[in-house]
Amino acid sequence: MSTAKELRSKSAADLQKELLELRREQFNLRMARATGQDAKPDQFTKVRRNIARLKTVASEQRRANGESVSPTTAAPKVTSAKAAKKAPSAKTAQKKGKKS
Repeated sequence: MSTAKELRSKSAADLQKELLELRREQFNLRMARATGQDAKPDQFTKVRRNIARLKTVASEQRRANGESVSPTTAAPKVTSAKAAKKAPSAKTAQKKGKKS
């Protein structure tokens, strides 16, 4: 397990490589659980937290370098249900204009 301090000394390429390894480990744990093999339950939490720690450090490095956050890592824009109801779809507009 790497601490945040150790991760901060790594390059972006190294962080990406380590993230890939952690994602593989997470996948293997899920597959082991699905096939009925006994995996230590605490490993799921440890891997998930390590992934979060790594992504946090990578994000800090990108911000320090003045890079913008990529669309894949940024949170999607969420619109409220009320706003969605106000804007009629094109189909609805066609139906209203059409008389039978």
